[in-house]
Order: sequence, then C-alpha cells, then structure tokens
Amino acid sequence: MKHEKLFAKGRIGNLEIKNRIVMPAMGTNLASYNGEASNELIRYYEERAKGGCGLIITEITRIDDETGVGMPNQLSVMNLKQIPRLQTLARTMHKYNTKIFVQLQHPGRQNHAMMIDGRQIAGPSPIMSSAISEMPREMTIEEISGLVVKFVKGAVFAQMAGIDGVEIHGAHGYLVAQFMSPQSNHREDKYGGTFEKRMRFITEIIMGIRAKCGPLFPISVRIDGNEFTKDGITLDEAIQEAVYLEKLGVNAINVSAGTYESVTTIIEPISYPQGWKRNLAKAIKEAVNIPVIACDVIRKPDMAETILTEDNLDFVAVGRAQLADPEWSNKSKEGREEDITPCISCLNCIESVMKCGNIECAVNPRVGRELEYLDFPKTGEDRKVVIVGGGPAGMEAARVLALRKFVPIIFEEKECLGGNVYLATKPPLKEKLEWFLEYQKLAIKKLNVMVRLNEKATLEKINEINPYAVFIGSGSNPIIPLIPGINKSFVYTSTDILENKVVLENKNIVIAGSGMTGLEIAELLVSNGNKVTVIEMADKIGPSGYLPNVIDISMRLAKAGVVMLPCSKLTNIKDGQIDIENTKDKKVTMLKTDVVVLSLGVKSNNEIVAGVEEHYNIVELLGDVRRPGRVVDAVLNGFEKAYML
Repeated sequence: MKHEKLFAKGRIGNLEIKNRIVMPAMGTNLASYNGEASNELIRYYEERAKGGCGLIITEITRIDDETGVGMPNQLSVMNLKQIPRLQTLARTMHKYNTKIFVQLQHPGRQNHAMMIDGRQIAGPSPIMSSAISEMPREMTIEEISGLVVKFVKGAVFAQMAGIDGVEIHGAHGYLVAQFMSPQSNHREDKYGGTFEKRMRFITEIIMGIRAKCGPLFPISVRIDGNEFTKDGITLDEAIQEAVYLEKLGVNAINVSAGTYESVTTIIEPISYPQGWKRNLAKAIKEAVNIPVIACDVIRKPDMAETILTEDNLDFVAVGRAQLADPEWSNKSKEGREEDITPCISCLNCIESVMKCGNIECAVNPRVGRELEYLDFPKTGEDRKVVIVGGGPAGMEAARVLALRKFVPIIFEEKECLGGNVYLATKPPLKEKLEWFLEYQKLAIKKLNVMVRLNEKATLEKINEINPYAVFIGSGSNPIIPLIPGINKSFVYTSTDILENKVVLENKNIVIAGSGMTGLEIAELLVSNGNKVTVIEMADKIGPSGYLPNVIDISMRLAKAGVVMLPCSKLTNIKDGQIDIENTKDKKVTMLKTDVVVLSLGVKSNNEIVAGVEEHYNIVELLGDVRRPGRVVDAVLNGFEKAYML
C-alpha cells in the first residue's frame, strides 16, 4: 500500500481507530433548532464515515445557552432529550467502524450579543477582541464553576449516547483558550496570573470528566500551537500546555493555531501551502508521549503520509478536504488520488456558516444537502445535451449529466477548458484552482464526455446535433465604463492581463477596482517590477470579498508596496494621468500613470441565448450567463441544472 502509515491502525487511549485520518470539528449549522442531531447532520457525517474516515470530531457542540451559543443551529449536549438523536449519530458512525468524538465548546468573548438574545458577551477578563469589537464582561467565580459543571455534563451525556470520546476545544481563541492565554486572561484570582492558575479552568473540566466518565473514556484537547497574536500563546507555551495536559491524563492533543484576531491562521485562504505550520505539531509531539493530531492544511494523501512519517505524528486532521470529497479516505487508500475532488481553500464553507446559513462547499454542491441529493437518477436514456462553454459550470453539468446517462457535448471556443477560472489561476499562489480544473477535466474525460475545443457554438452547429436540451455557460465579458479616455491604447482589462495580451514591466500602473480579481492582478503585476496603485469606489478595499481572503492578499500587497486608495472613482483618463473623484467629498485629484487596468466586474455573455431559446424547449443558463458570480455559484448552478433535468 502506498500510504502505509496513513492506513495503519491507531489508538487514542484504549480506543482503536481503523486509520490515522481524523475529520476535525467544523461548524455546519445543520443541527435542529433545539440542538439535536438532525437527519441532515447525521447524513452529512455518515458520508464521511462511509468514505473511510477513521475518527470524526463533531462541530463545536454547545454546553451552555446563557453565554455559550456559537451558531443558531448548533449541536448541543445540554439536555437529556438530546441523547436519543446523538445515539443515532453514534450508531450510524459505528456501522462503518468509524469512531466519533463530540467537541465541547464555549465561544466566550469571541461571540456577539445577538447570538445570546442581546446579553453582553462574557470572558475571563473585560478585554475586547479586536475581531469582535464588543466588550465582554468578566465572568464571576460562581459562573466559571457553573460552566465547569456544564462541560462535564456534556461529556456525560455524550458517553450515555454511545459517543466514543470528547474533545475540549482549547484553541482558536474560544473560552477555554481565553483562560489559558495571557493575552485574554488578566484575572488576579485563582483562575488567572501564573501558568498553573490560567490552566485551572481546563484542569477542573478534565478532572470532572474523569470523575464522572471514568479513566477509560477518551479525552482529547485541541490547543493552539501558536496564537499568532501579540502577547498570545507561543509555541513554547503551547508545549508547556501539552506537557501539563498529558500529566493531567488527557489521551490526545489536537494541534491547531490562531484566534479570530489572526483568523487566516485558523481557516487558511488559498495562498497557504499544505503543511505550512508542520513545526507546531512536530514540536509538541517531541515533548509528549500521548497521540498528537496534526492540523496542517492537508489536501493530498501524499502530504498526510509525509507528515505522519517525517514528523512522527500519530494522526492527521483532514478537514475541508473531506468537505470537498467525502470519499477522500477511500480514494486515498485505493490509490485513486487523481479522482479526489480537491479543496481549493476558498473559505466558502466557513463563510456560509458565519452568515448563519447551512454549510456549503464551492466544489461539492452536495455538502449539507446529502439527503436532498442521495444518488444520481439514471434517466438520461442517452439523450444528447449541448453545453455551450467549458468553464466550471459547464464541466460540472457535463459530469452530472454523464452520470445520469445523458450524452453531454461541450462546445468551447478557446483552446482549453476552464473559462474565467482558468484565467484566475494565473496570479501567484493559485495552484489549488489548477488542481480543481485538472480534476474536472479528468472527471469528464473518464466519463467519455465529448469536448469540442476551439469551436464556437452556433445555432447551426447545435441544430446539427438536435439535442434534447441546451445548457448555455458561455461566461462573461469585462465591464467597460463610458468615461472619457476609456479607449486609449494604454487602457486594458483584467482579461487582457490574464490572457497575456500585453506584458507589463517596470510601469506605473493604476488598477480600477479592488475585487479579488483586481487585487490578484495587482499581485501579479507588482511581481513583474511594476509600481501598482489600486483605486476603489467603495469606502473599503475588497468590498465584495470574504474578509479573511481580503486580509490575506492585502497584507501581501502592502508588503510589496502596492498603494490602495478607497473612496476613489475613476472619472477621466488622459495621456499619462487619470482623474479620480473622492466619493465622500467629491474632490477631484490627478494621479500619474503609464497604464490603466480595468477590473470593474463582468457582465453576462448571452449573445447566443435568444436564438437558442427560440428553437429549443429546454434551455438552461449556467454560471456567469445566469448571473455573474464566484466558483461556488458556477459549480452549484451546473450541478443543480444537470441533476434536475
């Protein structure tokens, strides 16, 4: 077997686990309104168990309703009435010889009053998180003692339900971590000050669980190997915590990193490579003898095997990769790595949950909807479907149609598949997007989908095929505003840059528009020795982007010397300069430039739509033709239209 250690049996305490793959806790918002394990949640986890995962750790699970609500539809272990559904969850996992832990969590100061019916958030000390901007009140001694009891009760209820173990969430800046961290705990009583006092809260929780659940019930603790915040927990302090916890009798340490204030180190954007924080878990493993779980942005089985063997780790946390493909484990074991749908680290999963919705995945439309899309009805009867455009929406539609026994035929006027996402792979640090396009191309190739490259679809060509249905995913074109000077020779679109229609070096360049495309083009251009300024009409840079993604690229651009000007509207283009209007005070200023790049969004390319709709009863619009959007919109749209045909 290629990945021998990855698929060797492992142990946490006396619990045997069939392989070294752990699905770490990730919020889903799929539980019922009263905290029970819903059918949707159970099926979501069942897909990963069926897919071969060894140990699944549930999403953050609530132990307190007063100050501890982390998500609206959050799994809970607070009430005896919740045990039967939790028992069903455990039994479902065990059908596949997969073990399951419940992660016990309290958000503490990393919360919002609106989540707890307007009550003030609470933490160890009245110190505000800069990521939350709400002042927490200091918890009383009585309140802390009460929360210890609630953590213990949650573990007892989990054990009663047949859950295999629990994990205490002591990472990511949540309440337990807040007590342990000198950055957030400034108490002067028995719960703050020295290291031992800051560890008292988690100590009481663990000792209480041991007393109630017995010496053999597995306890894991998730800690930060580094909080990456000023005055926060460092690697040296994390090692000290791990050694202390081992002596206390915990059975495993799950090593992650970061708080909401250093959010890109918790939920890493696309720029972060696999294994970027390997040193954290490795250093902690060198200091303890109990099993250590490494959370290291693992996307591919080769990286998982490398971390296990080279770093002498016991388990690997494979999180978002199992959202993208619930069969990640089985495909890895069978040597079918090329068939794994790759996670692209776009953060859509966490973004969807943070908006209080159900979890979604940009590359796997079935996430959270596994009951809705149980299988692919094979009712196609070899009927032909023409797909105009080979972008992500078109390829996803072709894949699903082929699985349903239709005969999809893709027309792509360019020389390669991928559409605008292919262009999006051109800026630096976008290799994960390339992974996804390669997966899509291979998937439709294995399904024998006919692809006609370098061939523009026309009504005549479509009529020659006489298809049952036509899907139009012909993409979009850049928006070009009607302003003076827009047609000057030194004005280009984002597409011109990404298609290498012009090579710019050592130029003074202004980019109009700070969407993610504009920011990524800025990074591409500055890497070629250009001086780059980004202007944006809105009052902040990256107005439409998900904040962690914007933070990530903005930090790199700042280091590279890119100037970013919000509240700046392009009004006039002249030779060697542009005029920009301040959108607040309407003051117009001049900015010197050699080149202007327009990155102001896109509009649907729907030139063929009307003609096709006149001739065919079933015409579906895909991706940007339907509505300009992101990868998640294109893939979901392609999937749904093909599934429902």
